[in-house]
Amino acid sequence: MKHTPRSHSSSVRPLSPLRDFLSKETAGATLLCAGAVIALVWANSPWSSSYDDLWSTRVVMSFGDFTMDLDLRHWVNDGLMAVFFLVVGLEIKREVTEGHLASRRAAFLPVVAAIGGMVVPALIYLAIAGDVAARGWAIPVATDIALAVGVLSVAGSRVPSPLRAFLLGLAIVDDIGAIIIIAVVYSTGVSFGWMSAAVVGVLLTFLVRRVGVQSVPVYVLVGVVVWLGLYKGGVHPTLAGVVMGLIAPVTPRRGHDYIDIEERPDLIEVVHEGRPVPESRNTVSVVEWLLHVLHPWSSFVIVPVFALANSGLAVSVDGFRDAAGSVVTWGVFLGLVVGKPLGIFVSTRFAVRSGLVDQPRGVSTRHILGAGSAAGIGFTVALFITELALSNVSDQANAKLAILLASVVSALLSIVLLTGSSAERNAVET
Repeated sequence: MKHTPRSHSSSVRPLSPLRDFLSKETAGATLLCAGAVIALVWANSPWSSSYDDLWSTRVVMSFGDFTMDLDLRHWVNDGLMAVFFLVVGLEIKREVTEGHLASRRAAFLPVVAAIGGMVVPALIYLAIAGDVAARGWAIPVATDIALAVGVLSVAGSRVPSPLRAFLLGLAIVDDIGAIIIIAVVYSTGVSFGWMSAAVVGVLLTFLVRRVGVQSVPVYVLVGVVVWLGLYKGGVHPTLAGVVMGLIAPVTPRRGHDYIDIEERPDLIEVVHEGRPVPESRNTVSVVEWLLHVLHPWSSFVIVPVFALANSGLAVSVDGFRDAAGSVVTWGVFLGLVVGKPLGIFVSTRFAVRSGLVDQPRGVSTRHILGAGSAAGIGFTVALFITELALSNVSDQANAKLAILLASVVSALLSIVLLTGSSAERNAVET
C-alpha cells in the first residue's frame, strides 16, 4: 500500500536555521556568563567547600560487568560536552554544505583569518610559557562562538552583515582547528581494541543512514557506542559528538512540521495564513532539524552547567599575585587579547592585498580588528582545553583566571572598536 505524505496545514511552523542559531548563541551567552559568575561567587563564599564537594561527587554507572566511576565534573566535561560538540559538528556540516563555507571563494577569507588567529596566539604563548608549560599552547587558540556573537549583538546595527558572516565562518573554522588539536595532541594511550568498537559504531551509522532510518533512539544508541569506544580507547570522548554531527545527513527530515523560510521565503505568507504547504516536507534537512532540537539544550543548559563546573576559582590577593608572576597567565592572556586580533588582522590583510579574496563590502580595518577581539573571547573551549593540557593545579588556576580576564578585556575592546567604527563612518558620511 502506497504511503501518502502527511499534509502540512496551519501547524506548519517557519524555521530560519541561521537566524535561529545566532539568536540562541546570543541568548545562551547570557546564561554562560551567569554560570561563570555564580561559580566565582560560590567558590569565594563561606560555602566554598560545598562547591568543591558537589563537583567532586562520584557518580557510578553500571551495565552488567561494565562500570564507569567518574566525579560529577568529569561527567559534565566528558559526557554533557559531547552534546555541545555534537551541535558544533552539526553546525560545521551545515556551514560546509550550504552555509558560509559552502563555496571555496566565500570560505577562503574566514579560513585564512582563522588560521592566522590560531597560529599567532599559539606562538605568543610558546614564546612566553613554552619552557614551563608547553602543552598549554592550544589554550589561547579557541574562540567561544556564543560570546563572540553576543558581543556583535551588543553592537547591533553598527555591525555590517558581511562582518557577522565573516566572524561566524571564522569561528566555525576555529572550532574545526580546536577539534583536530584535541584529537591529535590531547589523546594518549590509544587502545586499538576499543577504537575498533568506535569505528564499528561509525560504520553502523553509515549503514542505518543508507537504509533510510531516521529514528533518533537508533542514532543515540550508536552514538553511545562511539562515545564509549573513544573514551576507553584513549581519545577524548567528546569527539564522538563531532563525528556524529559531521556524518549527519543533509537529506530532508521526514515527519516534521517546519519549513525553512531561508530556503523558501516565498512561502512565508502562505504559512502565516494557515494554508497547506506540502512543499515544506523537503525544505528542512536532518542536520537543520537536529540543530533546532539540540541547540537550545546546548546553549541554555549544557554550556552554562559547564561554566558553573569549571569557573569556580578561589580569588585572593595572593592568588592574583601568583598569577601575575606566572608565565602561563601571561601566555594565555596575551595570546587571546593580542594574538587573536593580530593574527586575524594580518592574515586577512594578506589575503585581500594578494588579490586572493575581496574585502567584504562595508567592512573596514577597524571592523576586522573588532571581530578579531571578539574572537579573543576563548572561554568555553579554552577552559575545556585547559583541563586537558595542564596537569599542575596552580597552572590550571592561572590559565583559567587569564581566560576569564582576557575574555572580559577582549569583549570590551571589541565593543569599543565596533561602536567606534560606526561613529567614524557616520562622521565621514556627514
